[in-house]
Amino acid sequence: MRTSLIRRASVAALVLAATMAPVVAAQPSGADPRSDTAAARSGPAAKSLLGAKARLLGEKIVPYKLAFRGTTVGGLSGIDRNPCTGEYVMISDDRSNLQPARFYTARIGLDGAGVHSVDFTGTHPFLQPDGSPYPPASVGDGKAVDPEEVRVDPRSCRYWWAQEGDRPASSSQPVIQPSIQFANRLGAYRGQLPLPANYEVTLDDRGPRRNKAVEAFTFGDRDRVVTSAVEGPLLQDGPDPTLEHGALVRVTQQSRDGRVLGQFAYPVERIFAESDPSSPWPPDTGVPSILAFPDDPSRYLVLERSWVAGSGYKIRLYDATTRGATEVQDIDSLAGRQVLPMRKKLVADFHDLGLSTVDNTEGMTWGPALPGGERSLLLVSDDNFADDAVTQLVALGIRTR
Repeated sequence: MRTSLIRRASVAALVLAATMAPVVAAQPSGADPRSDTAAARSGPAAKSLLGAKARLLGEKIVPYKLAFRGTTVGGLSGIDRNPCTGEYVMISDDRSNLQPARFYTARIGLDGAGVHSVDFTGTHPFLQPDGSPYPPASVGDGKAVDPEEVRVDPRSCRYWWAQEGDRPASSSQPVIQPSIQFANRLGAYRGQLPLPANYEVTLDDRGPRRNKAVEAFTFGDRDRVVTSAVEGPLLQDGPDPTLEHGALVRVTQQSRDGRVLGQFAYPVERIFAESDPSSPWPPDTGVPSILAFPDDPSRYLVLERSWVAGSGYKIRLYDATTRGATEVQDIDSLAGRQVLPMRKKLVADFHDLGLSTVDNTEGMTWGPALPGGERSLLLVSDDNFADDAVTQLVALGIRTR
């Protein structure tokens, strides 16, 4: 999601207002996620299934507007580890305004004692099918992209990357559809994944909201399944979260050739604080990243990111499962419909971790295994190229049971 137009106030003390969703229509509210209310409601299986725990290993801040090989490092909204090289790939959500839409590779020193170093090793632009870089939106030809997520295909080590497209603010501007594309390790176009029909941006009140399309996807089930999530509720599925109500966003499991295997509703939290009444910017919340558990095809880490004027960011990480959730692919609108959403349980609230700052965290990936049965998790924040934000790498130790 792009927040570069938002001038953020200093981060104040934040109010925990998390919810656990019951069987709901499109506006879930509920109990404190620190309790086992939802797990108890769903029976013993839910308690045993959702039990990941997290601890802070460390953090590292990348210098603001770091110059690297003729580009400006920033806007890092997705990260993944390349199993073929051990390096990490990070995607910038620069819409070709500073330099062409691009990705970076880096060696990151990470172990149980924290993040020791971040050394960028390469950068390449993503290329269109004709071999040219993507143009900025100002060109107006409908070919601009809004890069948000990158994953390394575990089978080929090619890069898969998602971009949100654009729902235009006026009828004179072109519609740009979201996509998940494939590229080689130099950024050359190699195809794309067909997306579900309800991910399509339309000119009426249907489909993804502006800047809230495909921002999250992951490989799972031994790399056979691609699971994606739209960042916010589809227009037909009800309003964005408010102080009183959360919302439902769609999570879709597909085969590698695009066949939809299942679609489910994930319950996003309500807004955590009152917005500064003098701000022109409304609160914003959604799902910027999702990550499959390696050993369970129904289980995911889900990142929720919220921003409220005057209160800053709230970043929360959840352990969630599709097991037992209602299949919603054939439900045209979730508004007013009774569905059983994905169950979830809070793993970490970033304000409880002891970080130097909590910023616009948007990407996450599994890192190396750690002693004692933990797995490292590496997260990155998107500074939107703003001087009041940071590019922050946060490492957590995750125990899945």
